[in-house]
Amino acid sequence: MIRRIHLLKLLYQYRAMGFEYFKEYKPVITEPQSNFSLPNQMDILKEDVHRCHLCELSKRRKNVVFGEGNPHAKLMFIGEAPGASEDESGKPFVGRAGELLTKIIENVLGLKREDVYIANIIKCRPPENRVPSMDEVSACKPYLLKQIKMVNPSIIVALGSTSFHHLTGEYDTPISKIRGEVLNFGDAKLIPTFHPSFLLRNPTSKKEVYADMLKVKGML
Repeated sequence: MIRRIHLLKLLYQYRAMGFEYFKEYKPVITEPQSNFSLPNQMDILKEDVHRCHLCELSKRRKNVVFGEGNPHAKLMFIGEAPGASEDESGKPFVGRAGELLTKIIENVLGLKREDVYIANIIKCRPPENRVPSMDEVSACKPYLLKQIKMVNPSIIVALGSTSFHHLTGEYDTPISKIRGEVLNFGDAKLIPTFHPSFLLRNPTSKKEVYADMLKVKGML
């Protein structure tokens, strides 16, 4: 188990160094051969993640925040990292930002929260809610990519710059320049937008996210 995760970590570290393209993002979802692949069942993958100690964040976490929702959702939201509320509960987006995300899902998209799938780039809370490091993302990203493969959404909403940058490997483009664009991401469409926590600090930007979600709604 430990050996296969370390091999996957090495593979995705190479990916994080820039082996991607901006025009059409092709996530490395193809897995290594033989016994080093991650499991193909969500519940077993969740068990693996709960046993994970690949980075220093595992030493400080209260709970792993694996992700939740419809395992066959057409729409997937991917945020940055768990915060304090998420670390306490083990559930993604349950604090103030989570309340706002739920309102967006229900009031703009006309869906229930349980209709979509929600996850983060990493699954353990960074200290003081700082931005996750490249090493932390490289250790955790294989789990997320496996989740994406199993859920197989048609649309992925990248919530915030950290999510967009690490999903695509495009680290130079600010979220303000790319939000609302429809990008190819493997078999799915990727739409970056502002993170709900950003909207709490900058409520005037809600109109841009509203427009982005109307675009998502029209594509569902």
